[in-house]
Amino acid sequence: MVAASVQQVRRMPVAPSSPVNRLLAGRSLRAFGDGCVSLLLPFYLTDCGFTPLQIGILITATLLGSGLLTLFAGLVAHRYHGHTLLVAASLLMIATGAAFSMVTEFWPLLIVAFLGTLNPSSGDVSVFLPLEQAMLAHAASPHNRTLLFARYSLFAALAGAVGAQAAGLPAFALELGATPRFAMQCMFWLYAALGLFILLLYRDLDPGIGAESAKRAQPLQESRRTVYRLAALFSLDSFAGGFAVQSLLALWLAQRHGVALATTATIFFWIGLLAAFSQLASARLAQRIGLVNTMVYTHLPANIFLVAVPFMPTLGSALVCLLIRSALSQMDVPARTSYVMAVVSPAERAAAASVTAVPRSLAAAVSPGLAGYLLAMSPFGTPLIVCGVLKITYDLLLLKLFRQLKPPEEAAGDGPRS
Repeated sequence: MVAASVQQVRRMPVAPSSPVNRLLAGRSLRAFGDGCVSLLLPFYLTDCGFTPLQIGILITATLLGSGLLTLFAGLVAHRYHGHTLLVAASLLMIATGAAFSMVTEFWPLLIVAFLGTLNPSSGDVSVFLPLEQAMLAHAASPHNRTLLFARYSLFAALAGAVGAQAAGLPAFALELGATPRFAMQCMFWLYAALGLFILLLYRDLDPGIGAESAKRAQPLQESRRTVYRLAALFSLDSFAGGFAVQSLLALWLAQRHGVALATTATIFFWIGLLAAFSQLASARLAQRIGLVNTMVYTHLPANIFLVAVPFMPTLGSALVCLLIRSALSQMDVPARTSYVMAVVSPAERAAAASVTAVPRSLAAAVSPGLAGYLLAMSPFGTPLIVCGVLKITYDLLLLKLFRQLKPPEEAAGDGPRS
């Protein structure tokens, strides 16, 4: 299935469109930076003397700030072209990396975390996401839309896996005489440099991509009820995910099993690699069983394995569960994005992307603080259990409420097929 999906993605006509390639490249650079700093963050903050509870609060601030910034972008998206907002977001990314590399006190870091673009999770919760999704949706035909989003997610997941591996670089810098804090601060400067490269990509982005639809962009109208229900369900999923964001999972591995930074980087490299290639299978599977079924039937078993992780007696058995979970848990991402873009009108896509992304970011912002509190009480792994149970609830509700609402290409008989 994966091999067939690779061939499909290669054959997919994504444009004479350099704009699409620029969006894919920008997403990949951000994913590399996110994969790197999300693993470094708990080690860096611990080195600064912060407790698990304070680390959880800082992670909550990053997600809450991202949600509010995305909400603002959604409110003004119909007034400005996405290209302009992407350039502004790139400038903010540069400032975030520079500030994190220079500030070590809790309250100033809390402000930077809230106002900046730092992403402590393995997924994307930044202001970039709905802007890029809306532009990509305009560039794809209904038949190729899921494949394009699979490519978008695949490149990001692969880059994120490499970024996770790069998070181990400070360990090698220590052998050259650098202090742990200086070595990790250099990685935040790298994050700022990535923001600069993204700025150069998006500064010259052709504003013609999706221009006709952008001119007709409008707030939610006939799709409002559907989008609000999806946003509520996605918020439950994200609230659950906040209990096991990548930074907190790395902190749990260090607390429960004593895993060092370099080893953690290698673990998350393989987790990211499995998640990346599973998304290719997602596009193929969606053509056969439909987008909603793909989201649920891959996500549900992944969450069962997550619940099992804290009960594993050894690091090896816990990693087996995490790896199996990673091979399934991200298959819903391209299907979910494609589904949202399919069940709304083209003029509503930017608004729908923002409305579904903002509550997710805000919901995800609440739970890391609670997870940090639970980890401070006990290293058992209670946040992972809470995360898995809530996500299972989300899967069952999604299947019940949206199984009958099919995208136009499925309702017309183009898919799914058995």
